[in-house]
Amino acid sequence: MRTLISNGHLIDPLSGRNGKFDIIIEDGKISEIGQNLEITNGDIIDAQGKYVVPGLVDAHCHLRDPGFEYKEDIESGTRSAAVGGFTSIACMPNTNPVIDNQTVVKYILNKAKQDGAVNVYPIGAITKGQKGEELSEIGELKFAGVVAISDDGKPVKSSSLMKKAMQYASMFDTMIISHSEDLELSDEGVMNEGYMSTVLGLKGIPSAAESIAIAREIILAEYTNSPVHIAHVSTEMSVELIRLAKKRGVRVTAETCPHYFALTDEACEGFNTNAKVNPPLRSRKDVDAVIEGLKDGTIDIIATDHAPHHIDEKNVEFNIASSGIVGFETALPLAITKLVKTGVLTLEQLVLKMSVNPSRMLGLNKGSLEVGKSADITIFDADEEYIVDTDKFESKSKNSPFNGFKLSGRVYYTIVDGQVVVREKVLFK
Repeated sequence: MRTLISNGHLIDPLSGRNGKFDIIIEDGKISEIGQNLEITNGDIIDAQGKYVVPGLVDAHCHLRDPGFEYKEDIESGTRSAAVGGFTSIACMPNTNPVIDNQTVVKYILNKAKQDGAVNVYPIGAITKGQKGEELSEIGELKFAGVVAISDDGKPVKSSSLMKKAMQYASMFDTMIISHSEDLELSDEGVMNEGYMSTVLGLKGIPSAAESIAIAREIILAEYTNSPVHIAHVSTEMSVELIRLAKKRGVRVTAETCPHYFALTDEACEGFNTNAKVNPPLRSRKDVDAVIEGLKDGTIDIIATDHAPHHIDEKNVEFNIASSGIVGFETALPLAITKLVKTGVLTLEQLVLKMSVNPSRMLGLNKGSLEVGKSADITIFDADEEYIVDTDKFESKSKNSPFNGFKLSGRVYYTIVDGQVVVREKVLFK
């Protein structure tokens, strides 16, 4: 089976291509890149007026499978990812059972191969059961197929244990992804500590709870000369700490999520539980700092932190509602609308943050369009506007604060290993 993608504007930061190029796909791989290419037999995709980029890679999501399939499962989650333009996603270990052994890793890989619409890469737990007491068998997890380790959602409280984790993970060339939070400072807060939490009468989480924990990870990474990746950065001080660490040569990378550059804690007004996330939405100065961090390269990656929850877990009092936002289907449009259209990033820089850098951080052979590589490709119209309708999401869950938002950027085609999964905005796998 041969496929020709013609008339598109190709953006591939690694090869330096940024202009009109055609691509021929054969047997799941890119066989030719050039101009005015033709095929006699096969599928022809006319990408006129659209951008053709390396398939998006999400370094941080939750598929809830195994154990919480009522919220999401591998089939529904990967369908949602495909509609959002993602061809590869890395899922966090807070499942039931936890991804802390090779049996669960193999379950996820096998189910993804059977039911998944995109490539799925498991992230293993740093500690057994995510209890923060004893390290998981990091080597066993690596050999089973995990691409990183994290106790996301449950920060590793012990500095000594995190130091050992960094040392062991470094031995197996495995990245640690840190959910950085000082739980004693968070103290069961439910939103950002500030004016809005006072108005709503809700217990706040100080921004220092994140920044202090990030400072620890930076110090440990520098001390052990080990790499560490900081998840979902949301505060001004966090951005500055990472910026200074990079200048010192610390092996630290960082991500943020669309809701941290698109919303402030004012989205919680009216006790809107769909705006409840962890870390919480922050103040305007924090949002501005995150945007600046994206612009100057301090923040390397935009991840979704796709976190589906059943309506019954959100349609309750703010204090007891679950934290999380579904993110696959709005991530690219939010980034285009809030970052590209405003001049913060070029489309090439956005591709770096949503494809190249996450692929590099996870050690995947993705993130570029080169002859001989797997044909993982996203094709989108950056200018097409639409109104977000969560009822039309492919995800089982609809917990998004962006319902009704007018955004720019529509995914037209998602191609995974040469197979067209989304065609003309329609999912058909």
